Amino acid sequence: MFLNNKYILFFLLINLVVFSQEQKKDSTNITELEEVVVTGQYNPRSIKKSVHNVIVIKREQIENQAANSLADLLNFNLNLTIIPSSQTGKSTISFFGLDAQYFNILVDNIPLVSDTGLGNNIDLTQINLDDIERIEIVEGAMGVEYGANSVSGVINIITKKNIDNDWQIRAAIQEETVSKEYALFDEGRHIQSLNIANQVADNWLVRLGINRNDFAGFYNGRQGANYYENDGLRGYDWLPKEQVNTNAFVQYRKEKFQFFYKFEYFNELINYYDAAVRANIDVASQTSNPSSTDKIFTTNRFVNNLNFIGQLNSGANYNFALSYQEQKRNLNEFNYFILSKERSNETDETYQSSKVFFSRGNINNLVKSDKFNFQLGYETRFITGFDTESSGEITGEDKEQSQNNFAVFGSAEYKFSDKFTLRPGIRYEYNSLFKSKVLGSLSARYLMKNGFELRGNIGTSYRTPNFEELYYYFVDSNHDVRGNENLNPENGFTAFINLKKYSYINDVSVLNSLKISYLDVSDKIDLAIVNTIPLQYQYINIDSYKLWGITTTNSFKKDVWTFNLGATLQGISRVSENEANVEDDFLYSFQLNTSATYNIKKWQTALTVLLKHNGKQQNYVSSSVDTDGNSIFTKSTTAAYNWLDASVKKSFLKNKIQVTLGGRNLFDVVNVNVSGTNSEGIHSTDNSALLLGYGKSYYLKLLYNLNF
Repeated sequence: MFLNNKYILFFLLINLVVFSQEQKKDSTNITELEEVVVTGQYNPRSIKKSVHNVIVIKREQIENQAANSLADLLNFNLNLTIIPSSQTGKSTISFFGLDAQYFNILVDNIPLVSDTGLGNNIDLTQINLDDIERIEIVEGAMGVEYGANSVSGVINIITKKNIDNDWQIRAAIQEETVSKEYALFDEGRHIQSLNIANQVADNWLVRLGINRNDFAGFYNGRQGANYYENDGLRGYDWLPKEQVNTNAFVQYRKEKFQFFYKFEYFNELINYYDAAVRANIDVASQTSNPSSTDKIFTTNRFVNNLNFIGQLNSGANYNFALSYQEQKRNLNEFNYFILSKERSNETDETYQSSKVFFSRGNINNLVKSDKFNFQLGYETRFITGFDTESSGEITGEDKEQSQNNFAVFGSAEYKFSDKFTLRPGIRYEYNSLFKSKVLGSLSARYLMKNGFELRGNIGTSYRTPNFEELYYYFVDSNHDVRGNENLNPENGFTAFINLKKYSYINDVSVLNSLKISYLDVSDKIDLAIVNTIPLQYQYINIDSYKLWGITTTNSFKKDVWTFNLGATLQGISRVSENEANVEDDFLYSFQLNTSATYNIKKWQTALTVLLKHNGKQQNYVSSSVDTDGNSIFTKSTTAAYNWLDASVKKSFLKNKIQVTLGGRNLFDVVNVNVSGTNSEGIHSTDNSALLLGYGKSYYLKLLYNLNF
């Protein structure tokens, strides 16, 4: 408790200082207030006019970090934790302590397809950053605007839609070490990209792009694919993978109308090399031909997005989107003879597939009024897919399922004055698998004197059960673990209060923010014992989840430098309602981040440093079972760790050439200790360390930027 009081005192001291600063200039002169956002808005508008608190990551930050995926970029944000998997190659997010199933990732307001759904549980390493203009993050339930699985918030990726010249050509090469491992083709990371945009006519823009990202894996003491000793050292600690992302964009724009079409094809190959090696000794010839069971995972994603945006003669604004997306994950498994490099017993199957048709439309500004506006909209989702990996081994055939979703929504925005705006909203959703839902929200913004802005948001959303929770089936002589097709969706409620202050102090623009957050998820799904003799497990709605948090962010800017400092304290309570030995205490975690950028204009050089401290995290895990079959819980602790990146970006020939040199994970984080775990429980693990990174790495990026 003393530790928690120290953290609270830290927050109070910071905000007592920053919010008591005297404002020296009119805050309306601050550039940040004019930044335009679109997420959760009726129409594009400045951050100051938004009823939601929107966090913006600009293109400049992407380039300063030379980030090669969304995981690199979001790693330093508060309330976010990147969760990588060395064996699947995926990186997902924990957002306010909830995993990637509880928030939506959107591209231009359209949710992105994943292996098992739409918008949620996205692999961040599969999102290329070349054509991104900015990223907008809205925290808290956004169910009215974006429907299911928007419990903890949304991340909206805004792509580039204009250029300053007739032609823009960008070509880049990036070489990166993986810890100390690097060779031009066989080790490290190798990235090449080419993007070409042309303003074909006054109203037409065309853009084409391709990006190849080759990650050669992380050995970390293991011996790679050609090693044939059966001592557990064959293969990689972090699997090699190659990604190719291609995209095409066409836009037509006039004064009151625009449409754009975006096509994307993504391909990923992940190579798995089994550590177990069979000697295959031929007694007659006294020779051996060692082999192993290897796998190649291939992901193919197709995205087709079409948007129409415009204004009717009456002055009403409309936005209409259509999207067809498809993602498949294939498995090629074979017996690989290591010395002769031959294959046998080769099989191919598609074991994960998602096909989605999505449509969304809304209209607003139907009433001519400076004080009142309302929005009406609809959304449809038709999802068909299967996941044989999550369906267990009941058959070798695909178990395809469909889910259709229809929604209508509306909200009204009333300006009581230039200072106070209120927006209530409601959404009705029909789902073909689950009961209909009514979602609600209420948002408010109040502009006060001396540059203060106060925002409050309460809202509801829900999470639909995934393939594994619904259809998992694994039964043999030792196991009986099953999904449950009668599961109910989880219900989420959030409340956020945000206080901002814009000010100037001696020509330094200052933005201070203090946020209090609360999340409540009921009917949470978990795997539980449903029968003791014989022992059976099944997914059921038994848990609840509560979080409260306090976050402060502070930004200081002057001509050539920027400094940011932020911290968050979270308390999380997880309750398993049918467990006799349940522990419902709030367990606390602390994060701190800071970043600084210094521009040396004379040398066309930018220096950037980013640091994030992730404090220890605690969780109650089931470690054993008592004589009555009830779980006994123990406290598991993941140790604290720090992540540091730094870079230098230098421009030449009026920004035609950019050279970026930097380092990632400079504190050399690889494994983070996990204590208090036990292998006997259904949720626990016998691992004593969590593999989070591949150590200190360095990169060099060369970018050629031609405009004419």
